[in-house]
Amino acid sequence: MSDIQRSGDDADEKETGRIEAFSDGVIAIAITLLVLDLRVPTLAAVQEHGGLLQALSEDWPIYLAFLAGFFAILVMWINHHRMFSAIRRADDTLMILNGLLLLGITVIPFPTKLVAEYLQTDYASVAVAIYAGWSVLLAIFFNLLWRYAAHHQHLFSRRTDLTLVRYISWQYMFGPVFYLVALLVAFVSPALGLLICMGLAIFFSLPNKQYQSLRKSVQ
Repeated sequence: MSDIQRSGDDADEKETGRIEAFSDGVIAIAITLLVLDLRVPTLAAVQEHGGLLQALSEDWPIYLAFLAGFFAILVMWINHHRMFSAIRRADDTLMILNGLLLLGITVIPFPTKLVAEYLQTDYASVAVAIYAGWSVLLAIFFNLLWRYAAHHQHLFSRRTDLTLVRYISWQYMFGPVFYLVALLVAFVSPALGLLICMGLAIFFSLPNKQYQSLRKSVQ
């Protein structure tokens, strides 16, 4: 590789490095805010329920919602990192789409709190549907960011394997569909709808052979 090519690649890495650093900071704040919903039972609540463990167990929807929100943000961070293993350059549109995704991530604590507060009420279906619905939007935002970069291949490293890019684009199509299923299930069984969202978050965070191969192609 020539010195000119090396300097070009270095500039690309520095350009997207700022985007990744800013995104990491926003995501870190969003995932930290989730813990604010965890609460210590009051003495009155402990006495009312006959012990500290019993009082803590009454807040199980809060813990479940926290885990759902945590895994949702975690999978976004993991896949954001994976995306930028291929994306090395940036333009205004890419930064706007990345900002749109960050907007979606920063809102996650709100539907998470809805689930925590209303999972044991008659409004559980609506709360979980809102949570799943926001997950659909997040999946769409993610697709928009990736597909824009994939369509404008000049944003990729010169060594990027475009066959892998097309395959990953195909995989991403299923994200909004799966979360839409969780949304519909929420109206039948709120708990199951929430568990589907959590399961999808865990699934999408698992090691991905295509991304690993894509990363090797640009090294």
